[in-house]
Amino acid sequence: MIPDQTNSEPRMNICDHAVVAMHYTLKNVEGAVLDSSEGQDPLTYLHGTGGIITGLEAALLDKVAGDQLTAVIEPKDGYGAIDPSLVQVVPRSAFAGVESIEAGMRFTASDEQGQQQSVAIAAVNGDEITVDGNHPLAGETLHFEVEVVSVRAATEEEISHGHVHS
Repeated sequence: MIPDQTNSEPRMNICDHAVVAMHYTLKNVEGAVLDSSEGQDPLTYLHGTGGIITGLEAALLDKVAGDQLTAVIEPKDGYGAIDPSLVQVVPRSAFAGVESIEAGMRFTASDEQGQQQSVAIAAVNGDEITVDGNHPLAGETLHFEVEVVSVRAATEEEISHGHVHS
């Protein structure tokens, strides 16, 4: 812990099982804003439990409330590389009951084992629909600007449940 400059209480460093609140702006390599907490409540998560991408978690380790940082996260530490096996051509009949199918639309699909997965329509070519099960940010290098708002110890209940309670 690092002593706080404004009072005598020590500030907690971000570590596993710390509850972290942060404001962030996420940009792509071209500088376009992809997501931001601006104008909203800070994002709050339980550190070390996979609540945020591993690269950002690593960049936040040991930071304290008030710290600001910029982190560049490569795909392997973000949403992974694009997996070509997750891009498939399926027949239009797989979308029974859907009148209009257009590129960019998202659906929830089930695989052979019944596992659900979000897929995006990548292309429509007559009765052949190309679906992409990769995360929308797979293959992207992510640029985060972060301000740590607060850090506190998680409760035993939060640790056992693996997430922050309000």
